[in-house]
Amino acid sequence: MKTELFTYTAKQGWSAETFPDLDSESTLILIFGSSKLGTNLEVFQTLLKAYPTSLFLGCSTSGEIFQDSVIDDSLVVAVTKFEKTKLRVVSLPIPETEDSFKVGEKIVDSLSENKLKHIFLLSDGLHVNGTELLNGIKNRGELVGGNVSVSGGLAGDGTKFSSTWVFSRKDLITDRQVVAVGFYGDDFNVQCGSQGGWDTFGPERTITKAYKNILYEIDGQPALELYKRYLGARADELPASALLYPLAIRKDINDSNRIVRTILSVNEADQSMTFAGDIPENWRAQLMTANFERLIDGASTAGKSISSKHQQEVFSIAISCVGRRLVLGERTEEEVEAVLEMLPENTKQIGFYSYGEISPVQFSNCELHNQTMTLTVLTEN
Repeated sequence: MKTELFTYTAKQGWSAETFPDLDSESTLILIFGSSKLGTNLEVFQTLLKAYPTSLFLGCSTSGEIFQDSVIDDSLVVAVTKFEKTKLRVVSLPIPETEDSFKVGEKIVDSLSENKLKHIFLLSDGLHVNGTELLNGIKNRGELVGGNVSVSGGLAGDGTKFSSTWVFSRKDLITDRQVVAVGFYGDDFNVQCGSQGGWDTFGPERTITKAYKNILYEIDGQPALELYKRYLGARADELPASALLYPLAIRKDINDSNRIVRTILSVNEADQSMTFAGDIPENWRAQLMTANFERLIDGASTAGKSISSKHQQEVFSIAISCVGRRLVLGERTEEEVEAVLEMLPENTKQIGFYSYGEISPVQFSNCELHNQTMTLTVLTEN
């Protein structure tokens, strides 16, 4: 396995004088970039021509990660040529949000094959129910078996929440789309880690009315009205300000596994809030706020969870939440640095800030996270 990294900006062009000579049917090219660069198809065509047989996946971001740096208005590119691993890419439309479950099933149906080890996917960040997408994948568990893990993320658009895109060789730059790659073979290795770092505050309440990822009432009160009371003056900045105050949900008071949910949009007419993942009725909900040191420590912990006993080349894909970036501000790079410090010295890393992170958790091969730093680390025997 061989990985090379480079970048593109409109002002400086490509950072590589020549593209790495790694084209093959077992080469994966990941591209994460600014949402506005999605209008510059010529740049992407340059890569497609340079790598005529390689497989492509990419998406828009709320900030790009390149090694231990966080940058904007760029494309970050990783070209990874595998020696012993087979790859297959699928690109599927999501016509409506309600189609998310079926699309998840189709991903597995398309990638299911002997010796499938891992699925990495990138999705439109605004027109998908991430929970239902993963529920569809898990509903096809009999096809992939319990040993197949899933990771990835939802495309971003800074804090604008206006438009996102995904990229593949087949469909080029599109919205309302999911792209996924399957990795096959006994010599392919993947490790995933995830960690938050937020503090809960205020009373824990009961979700009394919700439908899938739309929250209508908490403790019998209009959800948006209640939420605005906590935001105070920042309520006028919704939905962007909601990234600073996510919601922690859990099944009941005995459930120690809190899931963090980020708000995507608000509806003044019915006082509802739409989240990146499902908000089940009768679950418990509590507001969260940032703890700077814990956010950075959380990123470090995610890195620590990955075994460092790798002598061969290591490729890390770091996906963190735009909410973390907003909170950390100028300290954002500290969490990226903390991750890379915990990984093997020979690690090469790119990634992005997202509207939702996908990573395995205890007892599940994939879950949707918000406000979380997640890592997908690839190696080959």
